[in-house]
Amino acid sequence: MMLRNWLDSILNLFYPRVCAACGESLLKDEETVCLKCRYTLPRTGYERYPDNPLAQTFYGRANIHAVTACYFFAKSGKVQHLIHQLKYKGNKDAGAFLGKQLGESLKDAPLFQGIDVIIPVPLHPRRERQRGYNQSLIIAQGISGVTGIPVGNQYLFRTKYNETQTRKTAEERYNNVQGIFEVRRQEELKGKHVLLVDDVLTTGATLESCAHQLESVPGITISIAAAACAGN
Repeated sequence: MMLRNWLDSILNLFYPRVCAACGESLLKDEETVCLKCRYTLPRTGYERYPDNPLAQTFYGRANIHAVTACYFFAKSGKVQHLIHQLKYKGNKDAGAFLGKQLGESLKDAPLFQGIDVIIPVPLHPRRERQRGYNQSLIIAQGISGVTGIPVGNQYLFRTKYNETQTRKTAEERYNNVQGIFEVRRQEELKGKHVLLVDDVLTTGATLESCAHQLESVPGITISIAAAACAGN
């Protein structure tokens, strides 16, 4: 045990353990996100309200059963730092944390009961090779670990390599994701309640495009959950 503690001290000297949200040093028993941030990150509580602002963004656009996000996202804020760590710094632990927190918010929420499978928004294979992983899949796996709902990343595929949605207007985002997704193994999804998962929900254009493809499956029910959304 003493040797392990000594080795940990040496590792921390060269690779300090810091909070993925605030960047401060983690205490010995803290993992990924410090205790202070865990209690102060801005939660939406939207999982309890069927007509929340996120759900309203899809009205008239797609047939969605329920929509939520775990945290509010603000420029230069702690949640943005968490998402940045996940997407651009290779910090999968940040994604696992976000997924687990989202899963905790969903597991007892009446609107999100009866879900059969979690479907992460896919990356194009080229972008996934560049990043090394799909951040939405990491979040989905975190949700699954809390809820026990299986992840199905074999159903939805991105067939076209398109530009990033960052810095695009709402109209540009909508046009950028039209016709880029494809549903496979539809027979397995008939009559199922699926949970579409993404990292950040802004205009909803990407998730809408995914939903439109999934709507072709007979009897399907679609719900949406994201780790974060635009601040209130």
